[in-house]
Amino acid sequence: MGTSYTLTGQYVDILKKNIYPAQLTVSNGQIEKIEHCDNAPMHYIMPGFIDSHVHIESSMLIPSAFAKLAVVHGTIGTISDPHEIANVCGVEGVYYMIHNGKKVPFHFFFGAPSCVPATIFETAGATINSDQVAELLANKDIYYLSEMMNFPGVLNKDQEVMKKISAAHKAGKPVDGHAPGLMGAQAQQYIQAGISTDHECFTIEEAVDKLSYGMKILIREGSAAKNFDALHELLDDHPTMMMLCSDDKHPDSLLEGHINVLCARAVAKGINVFNVLRAACINPVLHYQLPTGFMQVGDPANFIVVEDLVHFKVKQTYINGALVAEEGKSFIPTIQEKVINQFDTQAIHEKDIELAKEHYPMNEQGLIPVIEAIDGQLITHCLWRQPTIVQNQLASNIEEDILKVVVYNRYFKTAPKIAFIKNFNFKKGAIASTVAHDSHNIIAVGVDDASIVKAINLVIKEKGGISCVNEQEEQVLGLPVAGLMSVEDPYWVAQSYTQIDLMAKSLGSKLGAPFMTLSFMALLVIPHLKLSDKGLFDGDGFKIF
Repeated sequence: MGTSYTLTGQYVDILKKNIYPAQLTVSNGQIEKIEHCDNAPMHYIMPGFIDSHVHIESSMLIPSAFAKLAVVHGTIGTISDPHEIANVCGVEGVYYMIHNGKKVPFHFFFGAPSCVPATIFETAGATINSDQVAELLANKDIYYLSEMMNFPGVLNKDQEVMKKISAAHKAGKPVDGHAPGLMGAQAQQYIQAGISTDHECFTIEEAVDKLSYGMKILIREGSAAKNFDALHELLDDHPTMMMLCSDDKHPDSLLEGHINVLCARAVAKGINVFNVLRAACINPVLHYQLPTGFMQVGDPANFIVVEDLVHFKVKQTYINGALVAEEGKSFIPTIQEKVINQFDTQAIHEKDIELAKEHYPMNEQGLIPVIEAIDGQLITHCLWRQPTIVQNQLASNIEEDILKVVVYNRYFKTAPKIAFIKNFNFKKGAIASTVAHDSHNIIAVGVDDASIVKAINLVIKEKGGISCVNEQEEQVLGLPVAGLMSVEDPYWVAQSYTQIDLMAKSLGSKLGAPFMTLSFMALLVIPHLKLSDKGLFDGDGFKIF
């Protein structure tokens, strides 16, 4: 921080849409001078990338470990919603993330979680009310109100919901949105409540509709939800209104790339490079009033050096003037961090997940509702299918790919809830996880009760984690921090996750990310049919089935 140095290269001025050979002088962590020069090397110096909406917890890494991987790809900051750990550990979880993030040279911009719990139809580990939200928003380390998932509460002017939005407005901080499928008058009403962004659009028609009411749209490309192909054209059509985000990214995909990959894909699609970089580097700074600057004189020295503006291969990453990554090597250390958690349940048995046919919804034709998981999306469909009945009990049907899915409360001992799901395509075994949005109870899917129970009990023994079992083998990755994150080195976590992900796919799944997909089958605020620890949930009627 106290040293001065110079760099030369092709300077990328995104705001002025200009590139020229220049020498940057950095002193005491700031950009002191930018001067035209001759014979500068043909690499490009540009502002670092910012992920405009991410749940760090989904990487299974604590913030300091996330940063260690992200800087390799030129990411210098994240708009981070600590909603996941907050649903487990409350306000203490939010401060855990802030404090750990401050231990490394990286810009974590955390929000105040707006929906803890997300709905009344699930059991979370904590509640954060409007008074606590207001206290968080008064903190200088909190930059915005996190995604307001309770859009029915906004539309119905729920008192607690409106108090949280009002507290953000009073603090002069933006409010993030979450309104999948909302269009027309309802979208307009939601936006007019003072909600400024949405990352849940999965059609261009929905995004254009929301843009017409002044809402900014985030193009999301995570490990499960992938909306880039549907929305990328908007980068040229609405360059000042777009941002890029990952939302939820598993450690193996973070190892491969981050926002830089989206930039390369956008340029390959013919999108103007300055519009792409504006969404990736500039618009988040403007919208959230971030103290990272635009790589101009007097700004903090947050910038990256890339080989070209086509593939965006990152040669170096600088944060506050410090070199934090070079040629694929991260210089951020692994931080030894304490563990916090909320986990108080007991092992289950096969009889606990038996399901008598009279205890499950059935229509007049004798068909049962089945969750249809959709690869690359968070929404599900509700299918009506013929049940498989064995000795008066509903059972999985491997041939028809209708498998039993179980949600088991992790905060206190109570009976698990059971439903059926399609598109996991397992031919053997089961997987289980304590990463189950938003309340993070235990969720599992498998071909038979013995496998499901074995997988669930493996994560119970670890007090959180993900597991996979078949007849011969079992694997578990422990996630002791809130049942969501590991404290181990991120490269080890990524490798361990890759191994268990491959095992899950070997059960027969064609899903791109079986564990990530499973984690969203309990996400009630995304339609249409989901399962919570309180029962099968109708996302359209917003009620237990």
